[in-house]
Amino acid sequence: MNIYIDFDDCLCETARHFSVLVKDLFGKDVPYGNMKDFNLQKSFSLTEKQYEEMMIIAHRPEMLLSFEETPDAAATVNSWIDCGCNVSIITGRPYSAYEASREWLDRHELHRVRLYCLNKYGRDSFIKNSDFSLEIEDYYKMHFDYAVEDSPSAFRFFNHLPELKVMVFDRPWNQECEFPGGNYRRCFDWRMIRGLVEEGMVRS
Repeated sequence: MNIYIDFDDCLCETARHFSVLVKDLFGKDVPYGNMKDFNLQKSFSLTEKQYEEMMIIAHRPEMLLSFEETPDAAATVNSWIDCGCNVSIITGRPYSAYEASREWLDRHELHRVRLYCLNKYGRDSFIKNSDFSLEIEDYYKMHFDYAVEDSPSAFRFFNHLPELKVMVFDRPWNQECEFPGGNYRRCFDWRMIRGLVEEGMVRS
């Protein structure tokens, strides 16, 4: 069984850190629960210059390494690997963030997962000439049975896998979105996600 997992706001609490960072940098107080748009520039009402500054700082190694793990994430992922599943982290972070991201995974006992950087969101604007370790055409050659994702903007990357079961991690910016199909399921924590996957394992 092959499983796709997004990094930010699935494995770790990125947006909560961004909320604090924006307040520190620009004095804008936007609580996590009020982040209703996945586009952070809109959620925080930032200028283009402010957005680029925030994203550059947020992708510094020391910042990436400070993000807290989403409760039960590592234990759940490791339980799947122990059962023989292949787990791939497909992140929209640029490749310049790879080493710090890999270190974060290792620090959280996720040594066995594969990590790929895919240009999901066209974020070349804040780190000029960004590289990504996974090309779009190579991503589309990959097969997944389950996916854990929080961003409605990333759902388009699942259109080629009609049997894929997508577990949408409940976040403020996806609470009002319409899911593309019945194979999408809103999940409120990793325990719920783990139960759905294990139920599927039993059936298969």
